[in-house]
Amino acid sequence: MSSVQLKMRAAERADLILRGASVLDPVAGIEGQHDVVVRSGQIAELTAPGAASADGLEEIDARALHAFPAFFDPHVHLRTPGQEHKEDIETGARSAASGGYCGVLAMANTEPPVSNPADVEALLADARRAAAVRVGFMATVTQGMQGRELTEMGALRDAGAVGFSDDGLPIRSARILRRALQYQRLCGGTIALHEEDPELSGAGVMHEGAVSAALGLDGIPSISESTMIARDAALAGYEAARIHVQHLSAAESVEAVRAARAAGAQITCEASPHHLCLSDEAVRSLDPHRFKMNPPLRAESDRQALIDGLRDGTIDCIATDHAPHAAEEKEVPFEQAAMGVTGLETAFAALHTDLILPGVLDLALVVERLSGGAEPFEVARPSLAPGSEANVALCDLAAQWTVGEEGYESRSSNSWCDGRTLTGRVQMTLAGGQVAYRLRSFSMGVAA
Repeated sequence: MSSVQLKMRAAERADLILRGASVLDPVAGIEGQHDVVVRSGQIAELTAPGAASADGLEEIDARALHAFPAFFDPHVHLRTPGQEHKEDIETGARSAASGGYCGVLAMANTEPPVSNPADVEALLADARRAAAVRVGFMATVTQGMQGRELTEMGALRDAGAVGFSDDGLPIRSARILRRALQYQRLCGGTIALHEEDPELSGAGVMHEGAVSAALGLDGIPSISESTMIARDAALAGYEAARIHVQHLSAAESVEAVRAARAAGAQITCEASPHHLCLSDEAVRSLDPHRFKMNPPLRAESDRQALIDGLRDGTIDCIATDHAPHAAEEKEVPFEQAAMGVTGLETAFAALHTDLILPGVLDLALVVERLSGGAEPFEVARPSLAPGSEANVALCDLAAQWTVGEEGYESRSSNSWCDGRTLTGRVQMTLAGGQVAYRLRSFSMGVAA
């Protein structure tokens, strides 16, 4: 089986000290104020504040800042090949770095879809040239995402594909998915699933419920998602294979994952910040720029179920489903607009503002889940333990900023937080042992 391959551009390895940072790494059991010493791109040591010798290292005053393991997003759309006017590897990775991410996995629903080993090899070469953070690439489960014929999964893994997904489309055929799961046992690589029954979703453009009825819009019922999860979890259990469920949105879906796990299925899942923070009430604005996505924003009861699932461990990680679109695709009536929103630059700040500050979720839990997307795909989880590669998100939890006011690192501006004032902002990101991002206004004076 091929090893997991994530690539980024080569740059100078970091040699610095974060003086007096409030360090929080829930998995490594690290919490408290420390000097974080980084030498040659590795966490060399954590010392008492002021105790670390500078020894020619760059010193950064981090006494008012928090240092977390950098985040990892297993579900982003970098739109290359074929739609680079929306995003590309360089802009998407830069967007990720500005949000505190050290690594991302790019989906394969590009133009053309990533279905051949040569496609994977070309993308890895591009990431090695242009990406500020580590980027891995998914390949499609079926040829051209047509749902009829499996890709050469073994050859794709040998070429460096991290896993497989037809994200953007469900795998309609249970027979095809069963065969994919059989091959997965041989070649490795998690299969990530967009769970939706197109026959139930129909022409829906938002969640089916009281708000869709009031607006007169076709709705997508929550069982469109949950029934497919139940089917695919049963197949995974039968084949002793692994699946990862993408962007959970409904209470019934959380229950389906719980039931599958209790029955012994190897299943992990993710939720997106917009589904954790918003309900379909936001769609009353009829603003597709911020509030049209698939799966759609659902009822408040669904949002609460997702929060409960995050708390109790049913939901393994938080993934943004970063989906850039051109302005002309969004500046149309709601029914006609493209589905999807960006989220890499705002994920931590939005969760901090909407869920942590009000006391709904603990800071440690959110930090743990933002890095947790690495594990379902056999990627090393970012850590602040000495000896680890330096992957650090340095954040100012008191900073207030208006999203979009200074533009975006992404090539697209369809952020679900566009125009909002958030509290908490990433000031600096170390990714792969390198300084991947520094906020332009970040003052890095030496601690007195």
